[in-house]
Amino acid sequence: MRFRTLFLLTLFHIPLLLDSVDSTEPPFSCDSSNPATQSYKFCKASLPINERVQDLISRLTLDEKISQLVNSAPAIPRLGIPSYQWWSESLHGVASSGPGIRFNGTIRSATSFPQVILTAASFNARLWYRIGQATGIEARAIYNAGQATGMTFWAPNINIFRDPRWGRGQETPGEDPLMTGKYAVSYVRGLQGDSFQGGKSSGGGLDHLIASGCCKHFTAYDLDNWKGTTRFVFNARVSMQDLADTYQPPFKSCIEEGRASGIMCSYNRVNGVPSCADFNLLSKTARAKWGFYGYITSDCDAVSIIHDAQGYAKTPEDAVGDVLRAGMDVNCGSYLQKHTKSAIQQKKLSESNINRALHNLFFIRMRLGLFNGNPKMQPYGNIGSNHVCSKEHQNLALEAAHNGIVLLKNSARLLPLSRMNSRSLVVIGPNADNPQTLLGNYAGPPCISVSPLQALRNYVKDTQYYSGCDTVACASGSIEKAVEAAGMADHVILIMGLDQTQEKEELDRVDLVLPGKQQSLITSVSRAAKKPVVLVLICGGPVDVTFAKYNSKIGSILWAGYPGEAGGIALAEIIFGDHNPGGRLPITWYPQGFTKVPMTDMRMRSDPASGYPGRTYRFYRGREVFKFGYGLSYSTYSYEFVSVTANHLYLNVSSSFQATEKLGSIRYNTDSMGAEFCEKLKFSALIGVKNHGEMPGRHPVLLFLQRSEIQGDSPTKQLVGFESVHLDAGKRAEIGFVLSPCEHLSRTDEDGSKVMEGGSHFLVVGDERYQVTIVV
Repeated sequence: MRFRTLFLLTLFHIPLLLDSVDSTEPPFSCDSSNPATQSYKFCKASLPINERVQDLISRLTLDEKISQLVNSAPAIPRLGIPSYQWWSESLHGVASSGPGIRFNGTIRSATSFPQVILTAASFNARLWYRIGQATGIEARAIYNAGQATGMTFWAPNINIFRDPRWGRGQETPGEDPLMTGKYAVSYVRGLQGDSFQGGKSSGGGLDHLIASGCCKHFTAYDLDNWKGTTRFVFNARVSMQDLADTYQPPFKSCIEEGRASGIMCSYNRVNGVPSCADFNLLSKTARAKWGFYGYITSDCDAVSIIHDAQGYAKTPEDAVGDVLRAGMDVNCGSYLQKHTKSAIQQKKLSESNINRALHNLFFIRMRLGLFNGNPKMQPYGNIGSNHVCSKEHQNLALEAAHNGIVLLKNSARLLPLSRMNSRSLVVIGPNADNPQTLLGNYAGPPCISVSPLQALRNYVKDTQYYSGCDTVACASGSIEKAVEAAGMADHVILIMGLDQTQEKEELDRVDLVLPGKQQSLITSVSRAAKKPVVLVLICGGPVDVTFAKYNSKIGSILWAGYPGEAGGIALAEIIFGDHNPGGRLPITWYPQGFTKVPMTDMRMRSDPASGYPGRTYRFYRGREVFKFGYGLSYSTYSYEFVSVTANHLYLNVSSSFQATEKLGSIRYNTDSMGAEFCEKLKFSALIGVKNHGEMPGRHPVLLFLQRSEIQGDSPTKQLVGFESVHLDAGKRAEIGFVLSPCEHLSRTDEDGSKVMEGGSHFLVVGDERYQVTIVV
């Protein structure tokens, strides 16, 4: 491990600071040196924020009010209010994608953590929280250095990775609603400065934010550009059942538990209604039902397309009226700036709608401390440049890559390779020597830049490299040279996969196989090699590598996602045994045949009559290349149910419970049971896990629920809990899970309601099963 420290400090460290003194000041309102601010009630930090916001709004002219409804909100000089930029990005570290952040001053880089899909593979909620926390700290440091004009970050992306072709699936935590919701809660709490358990302040949320998180894209958004259908015009037809148990739960968790201060409504329509113009979605559900108290932004130009592309609104003024009445607050773009005044003049909108939006916007800016005088004199004012790219944060990036990378195949224990017995190494593939590819999309300039090839060369001095393909598309290349070199080396490592030319925002895939001649290159090289080869896949979405899975000449397969700035180092350390892999797939890997399913079909549940196979591990009825939750290790682990506090749950039916009957089964609506009754039904399960290997390792324990009889609309199985545990060689630990029957043993009916019914259920961990019976 000593090698890694020297490697980072001496060879590949990118200078972070041009000088040690910040040269500019962060923008803020209520400058105490300005006598005029003394008379402004909105500048009195001791008053409740609601009072301060009302005072500020009352001082604005109509034109000033309208000017604040867009992401690039201009200054209001007469009140000492600087301009504000609502759009900044922090998907997996502070990014350069949005206009709110600049890397052109004393701070030139930020810690680039693995892309979300790989971080999710760790199944480690505390790790997700720590990444959010580090990102929030670096964001505030950049603001304090005068290199930011906003502290509202449009992350996390918590849409369900419904279809393996989706170009933005890499940005998400995967396909499971429970896991995605837990990711959202953990990341947002960390980013905003809350504790891991939440409720840091007495109000259950946060009075003051270190940075503001935003749950996106609300809702049922998971198609960008597929075969001519774009996200701008797509009408997602979604059943109430699928909305309730797949698409909406992550957003509900993000709001109710994560206390996110922002939401972004999406481009698409849902059942005919544009998300940003949906009063039921934004006001009745998010605000009234889930208790959201923050700001709602449109995706960029999502208001304009309501008229220009979708034709939902007859005029621009109708579009403006629709979104502001629905509950949206700020427009990414300039549409509201252009058309809001004429909408008022045409009586399609009232000034009260604008005041409501402004209240939400200024409320967040005040929670960020931007109306309390100089931020450097406030609680977060001591966060400086030394907090960006700190050793702690770079180690966290490496830890996240370590714990996310998934070992998919390891025949005859090919891995880990022996450093002592590896005299020569050949590394092949278009992704081997491009550190930029490791970052994925929505990244900022990283603290370090290390390719897998560079990292591997520190293990084997005699390392040769051949790209094999000219690019990831692999239309042409020098396969012959790569094949010839492979036959001469002790070991061969192929680093293949995808990059942002194959999958990204506005680009969905059409195929699930590796692009171009990649498969031919892999097969030819493995045939020529003296020993079985190692295949590394760098990609966000899954690929059909069935050919490699069953090829005996391909001994090991590693999936590395887009592993971030430390991903090259993490890969080398796993391949040569300095780290024991433990990641598990957060998404099903489908075969190429799945591409027959239209990406526009939003149904989750299978339909055997039409041959529709369903989606995700919960409902898919077809063949998998690799299953959700699959992942190997250099250790083997065993499980046991140590204790379960209830094997029979007696549902004492009350006359107040709403009941329905279908196919001879009585179903009880869990909402009618009430929170107190559901709380009493909770029980715990204690699970023992043991590491039987010779290496320590971090291992995610996944607890599933299966029903004894799977009905047509029930999940095959459902993740109900997970926990990551570190175990030394030969050691054992016990992990406790608390289960709520109203949540975990219920299912979603056709109308979207949660129902419970009598019968047997099985808790499943690995190959172990424990029966729990509900008795009515």
